[in-house]
Amino acid sequence: MTNIDFSNTPKKQGYSFPAEWAKHEATWLSWPHKEESWPGKIETIYEPYCQFIKIVATGEKVRINVRDEQMKASAIAHLEKVSADLSQIEFYFNESNDAWCRDHGPAFVINGNKKAVVDWGYNAWGGKYPPFDLDDVIPTKIATYFNLPLFTPDIVMEGGSVEFNGAGTILTSTACLLNENRNPRLNKEQIETYLKEFYGAEQVLWVGDGIVGDDTDGHIDDITRFVNEDTVLTVIESNPLDENYLLLQENLAALKVMRLIDGRPLNIIKLPMPSPVIYEDTRLPASYANFYIANAAVIVPTFRDVNDPIALDIIQKAFPDRKVIGIDSTDIIWGLGSFHCLSQQEPFAG
Repeated sequence: MTNIDFSNTPKKQGYSFPAEWAKHEATWLSWPHKEESWPGKIETIYEPYCQFIKIVATGEKVRINVRDEQMKASAIAHLEKVSADLSQIEFYFNESNDAWCRDHGPAFVINGNKKAVVDWGYNAWGGKYPPFDLDDVIPTKIATYFNLPLFTPDIVMEGGSVEFNGAGTILTSTACLLNENRNPRLNKEQIETYLKEFYGAEQVLWVGDGIVGDDTDGHIDDITRFVNEDTVLTVIESNPLDENYLLLQENLAALKVMRLIDGRPLNIIKLPMPSPVIYEDTRLPASYANFYIANAAVIVPTFRDVNDPIALDIIQKAFPDRKVIGIDSTDIIWGLGSFHCLSQQEPFAG
């Protein structure tokens, strides 16, 4: 194990990572600018991306990392086109390599009215997309700016690879966190120790593989999501000939035998998958599970698919206290992620 002092972790200090549906102070984003992430398509993503920001901003602050005044001005121009409430939007000069703030952004933990930041190591999903040096330091920059306590576990971890019920349970996938390209020196038990100590949790539950086309090696936020303390939405493929069919059935079987800390089984709600979304002969990781739970709404990626309204209805029933809104993600998903991958919540501490 790496030389980490586990005597003074967030958990030992009473901090924990809240569930996404807990009240937010803000949502963090890193403004998209890397054309290689959306080759030939980046201009098409700004309209749906800004629609996402507009909706989030109706219920909380939106805090956006930008490189400089020029990028800030460009972002404002795009946001004005959709009539977003600019009084709710703040810009911070934290230069990024890419837009996937779920994975490189700060992990905020809280203890009553106290807030701290965990800055996990970040290596662009196993070193796939260098450079990533700017992304890797963003959480520390944000902690410094806001004068928040900072914890720096010396291992690679991405926000999209973990899911929380807000009551001590973390859900993740072996395909991602046990991948040799992340933390080859650590075994499963050691990784669980890090997750529990730095997120303030009591147990880690594991599914197996991620969906086809997911270049993150199987992030949980494309597969299975908590919607309350004991209920998950999990995607299922109905076509037995589809590449995702078997692996999603195996994950469903794993979920059925899981037990929460108090021994309760999970309440499992099945969510359909869209038809395969293919662009330039590449299957993209299109999934309705990549929704984002904001204060004012739950924002769901849609794909011009027959299952769009079915998925929206299922998710709406799971969130009776929030409006569920679909936004066309057909262009955004060319970047191999959607709204949850692009955002990171900052919980309200109080």
